[in-house]
Amino acid sequence: MNDKLQKNADACYRLAENEAVEYFTSLTGQLANKIYATTLTKDIQNWKQNHIHHNTFLTLFSRGKGKSDSRDYYNYIQWLDYTGKLDNYLERSISYIFLRDLGKSLDSYHTQNRIRLVVDDIKEHLPLSTATGNGGKVEMFSMAGLYRWAQKEGVESTMIWLMNKLKIVSSNIPKGMNSEEAKRKLIKIIAGVILHQIEEMGEEETAEERTRKLDEAIRLGYSYGLTYPFIDDLLDSGVLSLEEKKQYSDLIRTTLVTGVVPELEAWSGNNKGLINYIHLELREAFSYIQACRRQGTGDNFFDQSYVFFHSQEVDREKDLLNENYTNEELYIPIILKSASSRLIVRAVLSAEEDDGFDKRTFFYGIYNQLADDFADMFDDLEAGAVTPYTYYMKYHHSRPDLINPFELYWTVISNLIHNVYHSDTKTRDVILNRAINGLKRYKERMGDKKYDEVMELFATGNPKFDRLIQRMVRKADDVDFFDKLLRDHIIANFKDDREEREVFKDMVETMRNEINDFLHIRENDDVSIMEEPIMDASNYSLQGDGKRLRPIMTWVMGVHEYGLDQSAIVPLLKSLEYMHTASLIFDDLPSQDNSPVRRGRPTLHHMYNTATAELAGLYLTQKAVEEQASLEQFDPEAVLRLIRYSAGKTTDMCKGQAMDLNSKGKRLTLEQLNTMCFYKTGIAFEASLVMPAILAGKQEGELKALKRFAYHAGIAFQIKDDLLDVEGEFASLGKPIGKDIENNNSTFVSILGAEDARKAMWDHYCTAMETLQEMQHKTPYLKHFLNYIVNRDN
Repeated sequence: MNDKLQKNADACYRLAENEAVEYFTSLTGQLANKIYATTLTKDIQNWKQNHIHHNTFLTLFSRGKGKSDSRDYYNYIQWLDYTGKLDNYLERSISYIFLRDLGKSLDSYHTQNRIRLVVDDIKEHLPLSTATGNGGKVEMFSMAGLYRWAQKEGVESTMIWLMNKLKIVSSNIPKGMNSEEAKRKLIKIIAGVILHQIEEMGEEETAEERTRKLDEAIRLGYSYGLTYPFIDDLLDSGVLSLEEKKQYSDLIRTTLVTGVVPELEAWSGNNKGLINYIHLELREAFSYIQACRRQGTGDNFFDQSYVFFHSQEVDREKDLLNENYTNEELYIPIILKSASSRLIVRAVLSAEEDDGFDKRTFFYGIYNQLADDFADMFDDLEAGAVTPYTYYMKYHHSRPDLINPFELYWTVISNLIHNVYHSDTKTRDVILNRAINGLKRYKERMGDKKYDEVMELFATGNPKFDRLIQRMVRKADDVDFFDKLLRDHIIANFKDDREEREVFKDMVETMRNEINDFLHIRENDDVSIMEEPIMDASNYSLQGDGKRLRPIMTWVMGVHEYGLDQSAIVPLLKSLEYMHTASLIFDDLPSQDNSPVRRGRPTLHHMYNTATAELAGLYLTQKAVEEQASLEQFDPEAVLRLIRYSAGKTTDMCKGQAMDLNSKGKRLTLEQLNTMCFYKTGIAFEASLVMPAILAGKQEGELKALKRFAYHAGIAFQIKDDLLDVEGEFASLGKPIGKDIENNNSTFVSILGAEDARKAMWDHYCTAMETLQEMQHKTPYLKHFLNYIVNRDN
């Protein structure tokens, strides 16, 4: 590495370090004089008037309605709305984000106006109705919710790019790291960069310029946020060996010092595949950040990044068994890393200089870091990590010179309120709300006994102040925050999704095997010699490596949602797959698509002959009707209704195939293509959902919702098929790619182009998900079915 460049980087770090030392000296002086106890006691006396409430008839009544657990996202939001607390709850939450993440001063009229606008916007997306599970609205931070926002802002292609990136990142987070937390941090960083960009844009911004800047912010957010799971968290974990960590840290340091990502040399450890992926992804991200840096913004990004990385390294290399660290050695690195992590965001955006931002952000960082380290102290202690809390816990008896980090925490709060934010009332309220809420959450998580032990250990030495704080922890109300609720909700959703996805995957595989076992058409005494060849040909097609999506979805809805007997609906499952297989046999014929391969094997007319294939298709169609007629355990009227429905849908499928054949060589309109693909594909999905509902005696209203869901899911499935036909691989698909082009078929890709086809697919995905939210049944399997449709590789 170039020595001059390294010296420049070290000089930059020393400059930041000197500033941190000056700040720390100021804090320790205030701590020694116990200034915090006097100032905060007065602050709390004023603050508590709005946060300690005596019971009134209204509060008792609202409790009678049941105060929802704050961890229950939907019910808690609705409870806040019902009790009239929602506006204040959101207002203090967004104020905190403007204070912490955007470095704003809350005494600004412009900032207050922006906060009100953001609050109003969030309320538009919250589940405020109890009529349906979440008010009939798509989850704000779900894929559908994010895509709808992207549509509104004109950045759909960027959002599709981001969701694909997040899927790949998620699949590459190794065991030994917290996958949910890593993804949450990454999404949080992206949201933070977008927020900064939105606040940077003025009202005079044109729609085109706004779209361009948001596109850039999303990509920059991802590029910077990627460093959290794949640098910070990875180096903190036990995934890499000590030798690998040294090699990896040297690579990162070289990049930040030289501004060039070095080539990845021979890797000595067991994680070569992981490091190869990370190196490629980080190099692409680093290049994008460099390309977006505006002229005249200097090296602020590299400077702040180096300060952040080096301070993290200094902290990471500490040994809890070393009893000789000074207070400066404990606190200076966390002042630097907590401040620089947020200063980087504006550097990434090459944002214009904001008067006071750097100063406010530099002083603010340690407040959050001390709060986070307090919450995680026992996990950190178990991991052997050195933080001000773990070190104080271990050595405070033998080291009376050690600063009590909890006492320094209150000193930082006092300094922020009065010296940084000039005793602004709004800032005081937000910061005290956050501090008391953090202690309340910790007490709830740890239990009273453990909490009391911690408070005794970290007592400030001022009993009167300590009692005041604990009284606030016991009695103060309305101090919780939306970002904490959302964080818990997102992590819970990640965990639930992962568990549901695993259950769904296992269930699909189990059902697929069971369906494969009973699909085979067996001979009986009535089978004639003439029927055997047709039966054999039919079984050949049925034995192909099919996904069995349609009967699986019928089984899910019938058994899980409607409580139908599993064995009783087997004939229905067989009929659906017989119909589907028959449609594929006809579709592959020389007179239609003339496909040589289906499900990884020669098509039926190649294996036998065209006449046999045609007869097998007819045979399977009639076997399907026979199976439906054998649904003997159900009401005969329902079975008759089902057969009538099935016959009508078979007719529609034939119409769709006829449209397809007549369209060859012609350019269809999008409306014609939607109609054709629904007849060809969507109807089969509809049937798999509607047929079990008919057997369960469901009314037309529910059937209508199922049909709407199936319409959009089916089109999304077909668009994905069209994309895979031009972008997929034979090994994954089990059939040749490029057949649509060869057959001169109109497809979503040929009409819209690949990019707009993806947009259309996601739009149908969103509409299907919105329909799902409105339905009475909230089966997670339909949600995962939709996610499978848009994310599948075959």
